[in-house]
Amino acid sequence: MGAPPKGAASVLQAAGAASVGGRVGGDLDGAERISDGTPGRAPVVPSQAGARPPVPGPGETLGGLRGARTELRNQMRSRRRLRMVTLISLAAIVLIVLPVFFGLRSAGRDPVFSSLDSLDVPSWAQSNVEDHTSGSQWCFIGCRFRERTADSSKPLQETTAAYSQALKAGGWQPWKVAECPEQPIDPGSGTYSCWKRDEFTLDLQVSLPDCAVDALAAQDPAALPSSAVAPTADPKKCVGSTVSLKVQNAITDTRGKKEPKQSPDLVGETPDPTFSDDPLLGTPTPKAS
Repeated sequence: MGAPPKGAASVLQAAGAASVGGRVGGDLDGAERISDGTPGRAPVVPSQAGARPPVPGPGETLGGLRGARTELRNQMRSRRRLRMVTLISLAAIVLIVLPVFFGLRSAGRDPVFSSLDSLDVPSWAQSNVEDHTSGSQWCFIGCRFRERTADSSKPLQETTAAYSQALKAGGWQPWKVAECPEQPIDPGSGTYSCWKRDEFTLDLQVSLPDCAVDALAAQDPAALPSSAVAPTADPKKCVGSTVSLKVQNAITDTRGKKEPKQSPDLVGETPDPTFSDDPLLGTPTPKAS
């Protein structure tokens, strides 16, 4: 066979180029539809059985690590904020709330009287209770002095025994000290004892009721003013006793404390007067001109 003419050869070349270009173009379009757009990667066919999952590219791996780090940082910041809020709340409770609570509590009710209320004293030994205070609770200028008075329906000895037992059970210890009492007391007219606990001292005095004191005063008209009328009281109705509890700070209670000795170097001496015949030391006498 002879060589094809030049016109036929040109037509065949053009047709071959077109077919090749169509296949290449179709392959590229398919690759663009299936692949993730990364140049140079072969298309992945998910329909193949047992095919491995696609391996993430370098860009995808880096982005995932950055996202995990960001999330971890956010969690750590949230935990730090929670810890800070918790610490601030605890500090506010300890430094503000508790002092205010105890301050209002102490201002509303004296803790010493609350301690006396907690004593296991029979009800018959604490009627008509009255509390009196003077001075500052925080010892500004002067420490607080507390006194409680009550009436008892039983005699001196029973009332004294009831209060002594209650004070011992409450932690008070008997305090044997001079000037307790300051003046001797007749055992038939009352009892007096001193107690100590922590930084407080307590004086317990149980005496005759007011009606008995008035009856004793009536027996001595000289002790009454001339214009006063001697009171009369029925001895059968005048029973019981009167209780007085006096509490003060031990630092202000001078009983049992020795006075500090003065140093001889701090005590001055008055010099003896000296007499001299020196006329310059005497008082000059004015002369008449």
